[in-house]
Amino acid sequence: MLGLVVISVVFTVIGMILSGTLQAKFNKYSQMPLPSGMTGAEVAAAMLQAYGIYDVRITSVEGRLTDHYNPEDKTVNLSYDVYHGRSVAAAAVAAHECGHAVQHATAYSMLQMRSRLVPLVHIAASIQQYLFMLGLAGFAMMNNSTIMLVVLAAFGITCLFSLITLPVEFDASRRALAWLDRAGITRGAAYEGAKDALFWAAMTYVAAALAALLQFLWLLMRFLASRE
Repeated sequence: MLGLVVISVVFTVIGMILSGTLQAKFNKYSQMPLPSGMTGAEVAAAMLQAYGIYDVRITSVEGRLTDHYNPEDKTVNLSYDVYHGRSVAAAAVAAHECGHAVQHATAYSMLQMRSRLVPLVHIAASIQQYLFMLGLAGFAMMNNSTIMLVVLAAFGITCLFSLITLPVEFDASRRALAWLDRAGITRGAAYEGAKDALFWAAMTYVAAALAALLQFLWLLMRFLASRE
């Protein structure tokens, strides 16, 4: 149990550092005007239209960096600063979320796989939450092979989901940057700024995936050791 706690604490700190860096990058590129003067919402609408996607709505949601694409109701949800912003940061984030919409429209296999795992991830997350709440009692129960298998499966599902998320996020950014350049919305310094902002956003997913992988491997080694 101590190993899981250490891994969680270490990557929580790493996650906070990456989140702070992402916030700083977003603030920096929010001050860089988009040459076209388009808002994030307008960039999103233009990208969707360019790909012939007309059944996806663009909405404004509360919060900061709460932007996401919802495949269930086909909505690109942009935070206020992105929806109304006329900056490189707003264009990059808006195009990235539309990248997910393009993935959905083209039946991108990794996105489909991740979507199918969502119900299982909710169950797995509940199991992990109870394990950490139980603390030392949870550690004692993990000596039971059946319980250990359930815990191992829960962390395995979370790990798989995190790893599948990586190509989904990187591909969405690749599509976003390619379209922004092709459409002439970001060129030169604006393109490099958009690329830098999306890189640091991706690093938060990399850290989460690495944490999930190390937790799963730690549990797997404990399970295999208990079988000897």
